[in-house]
Amino acid sequence: MPGTRNPVSTAIIGLLAIVLVVVLAFNGPAIFGGGTTYQAEFAEAAGLADGDMVTVAGVEAGRVDSVELAGDRVLVTFTVDEAWVGDRTSASIDIRTLLGAKRLALDPQGEEQLDPDRPIPLERTASPFDVVEAFDGLSGTLDALDTDQLSRSLDTLAETFRDTPPEVRGALDGLSRLSTTIASRDEEIRTLLAGTHELSAVLADRNAEVEKLLRDGNLLLAELQRRREAISRLLDGTIALSEQLRGLVADNREQLRPTLEQLDQVAALLQRNKDSLGKGVDDLAVFLRYFTNATGNGEWFDNYVCALVPPSFGPINPGGC
Repeated sequence: MPGTRNPVSTAIIGLLAIVLVVVLAFNGPAIFGGGTTYQAEFAEAAGLADGDMVTVAGVEAGRVDSVELAGDRVLVTFTVDEAWVGDRTSASIDIRTLLGAKRLALDPQGEEQLDPDRPIPLERTASPFDVVEAFDGLSGTLDALDTDQLSRSLDTLAETFRDTPPEVRGALDGLSRLSTTIASRDEEIRTLLAGTHELSAVLADRNAEVEKLLRDGNLLLAELQRRREAISRLLDGTIALSEQLRGLVADNREQLRPTLEQLDQVAALLQRNKDSLGKGVDDLAVFLRYFTNATGNGEWFDNYVCALVPPSFGPINPGGC
């Protein structure tokens, strides 16, 4: 029928439009000039990951896009936005926080703009010494170490050089005592290193939470610093108010004394008559109950008077009270 739309072509056009929107949403900055993409070669990744910060001369200027293995080296792709990067720029992976978070730091040097198609070579890059990995390696090394054999070796060495000059003999005696101490504390040292490994693993897993905690603490300290003057004025005002109240009491002490003495007398009188006041309140409750019964039927009193007419007066009061 003329004018009828083909549903297949309409569905294809709709799917293409959705794909185009998704591509633009994820790659919009790169397509429309959201920074320049560079690459750098490193001997090792040193814990650098996608999304880590990129700094140029110490100022944040971009993010790491990817960290990939390229042969015998690591190729790091990163994007720099609104920052000049020279053709002699050097790059290093730095430790950004005490918990081991990394960043890619660029030292911009050179006279010409760095060509995005030419990665920063390996000779102008550097990787940090990872403390966590060092502790892990130390733990593994000590696990494989035979401390008993080491102790026997040091004892044998000390015994062999016992007749040497006093300086050498003293040093060897120290080595012997050190070996004895290591052997006696072998289990404690292994436990300590195992705990250190677990602690480093937990801190690495909770890196984001600990960083947020430190940032929140810094925000709190900064806010307290900004409010320092207000807090100081509040404390000064409190001190001034206390001094004014102290002076007010001192100035009106003669006028307040008779009033307080009379108040003490009234309180003592009420204390002495506490039992009588309590009995009066109890009796008043009975009176109020009967009075309410007498006046609760409207505009008259409902009362019963006994012996108003004697019993001898006919049939009106034959039974008496």
